[in-house]
Amino acid sequence: MLSEEYVLNKLKPFLEDAKFSKIGHNIKYDLEVLKRSGVDINGIGFDTMIASYLLNPSASGHKLDDVAFKYLQRQMIPIKDLIGSGAKQIPMSQVPVEKVSDYACADADTTLHLKYILEPQLVEHDLEEIFSNLELPLIPVLADMEMAGVKIDTAFLRELSAEYEKHLQGMTEQIYALAGGEFNINSPKQLGEVLFDKLKLPKFKKTKTGYSTDENVLNTLARYHELPALILEYREFAKLKSTYTDALIDLINPHTGRLHTSFNQAVTATGRLSSSNPNLQNIPVRTERGREIRRAFVAEGDDKVLLAADYSQIELRILAHLSKDERLVEAFAKNEDIHSYAASLVFGVPVSEVTKEMRSRAKTMNYGIVYGIGAMRLGNELKINIHEAQAFIDNYFQTYAGVKTYFDRTIQEATKKGYVTTLMGRRRYVPEIHANDRNTREFGKRIAINTPVQGSSADLIKVAMLKVADYLESTNKQTRMVLQVHDELVFEAPKDELEEIAEALRRIMETALPIDVPIKVDINVGQNWLEAK
Repeated sequence: MLSEEYVLNKLKPFLEDAKFSKIGHNIKYDLEVLKRSGVDINGIGFDTMIASYLLNPSASGHKLDDVAFKYLQRQMIPIKDLIGSGAKQIPMSQVPVEKVSDYACADADTTLHLKYILEPQLVEHDLEEIFSNLELPLIPVLADMEMAGVKIDTAFLRELSAEYEKHLQGMTEQIYALAGGEFNINSPKQLGEVLFDKLKLPKFKKTKTGYSTDENVLNTLARYHELPALILEYREFAKLKSTYTDALIDLINPHTGRLHTSFNQAVTATGRLSSSNPNLQNIPVRTERGREIRRAFVAEGDDKVLLAADYSQIELRILAHLSKDERLVEAFAKNEDIHSYAASLVFGVPVSEVTKEMRSRAKTMNYGIVYGIGAMRLGNELKINIHEAQAFIDNYFQTYAGVKTYFDRTIQEATKKGYVTTLMGRRRYVPEIHANDRNTREFGKRIAINTPVQGSSADLIKVAMLKVADYLESTNKQTRMVLQVHDELVFEAPKDELEEIAEALRRIMETALPIDVPIKVDINVGQNWLEAK
């Protein structure tokens, strides 16, 4: 039998020669596996997973099995046929080489056939440029970030986990006292019985097993009783403990001593990157307890720090560019505090007289409007009734008439074309906008409104990542890009590179995708991610 070393030595010159185009499905995975064995793949020419995703970003999955069945009506060899299932699984290294060969050849053959089908479709739908110039070059950048990983302060996490456990126990006693007895707090059915049968609180959303106790419902019920708000707080602590303070330690790689999250290009319908194992996008940032999780992400060594570069209010700036609303464009051009400025216009008072509460309401409205927020949701967030919320929305659109005109035009175009696009041409199809059901149709309108804004923001930070990666490589810097979360990039940087790096990052990120209003990047430094934020 041929040795692994023999095979790799034969393949290495071919794989590392950029003249030979490499085609794969989720080629980032292959790139990382081979890199760990000392082989650098160069010349990535096509990724059928990324192509499938761009053509239909709302699809439930883009695994090779799914894409092969959709486009080739081909059933792939199930992996369990090779390694077994459940407790009977064996390592792939123990599978006879003939079987592995059949499996690998079927994958390669399918991937090549898919390339010939998907490539012309990318051209037909005007997606070839974003595929070739953005998503494909991003693959090795993401692979480098995943392999670099980030250092985690395990001692701090253990202390925080113990603190959360103590707090959860205290909240449990409070919840039982308010409920008048013990019950399973994590059971929606039992919670519903307490809220609706025992406490006689209003019922809103019916489900198959009773009435909903989701976050929106509990926020609404919090107006009537203090128990729902306590349940929400309990859920937040429980999630932080199970998902982060407990789980992060188990995810640390024993060989590197670092956490290596996976950045996924083919998951979100808007084009944003997602992350998994762990999902860093879901770390809460609005509350102090959620932000504390970031303290566990640290720079490795006293000679390094974490640097966070965060796009400031980027979705609102892109909205200003897309809508051409004069007031919104002017506010950013003058570097106004956009939330105080909005509050001044909406409430009809000078900026100097805008109160903290006015600014907070305007901030909620500013960000909510990008997501097509409705009166009920806004009312819940601002804790006002639905009529007040609707009046607030109406007043906002009177103030920013250009935004309302843009939204109406976007919905009309989505209805006519069946899709919306970002600044770089990324498409998202919106079949919901033609639904007979009113709620589904309204959901489609919200998708149409939000996608060009959020999707363009996603395009922007991806362009910035490519340009930053090129800069770091071309200048032989030791600074490494280690995390991407929403509109933020996090770097592990030697202290002696800080001044030059900070200046370069700001310049690159603020000019990555020119728009009609200034783009602003906030840069902060610290020994941990919280300090850098």
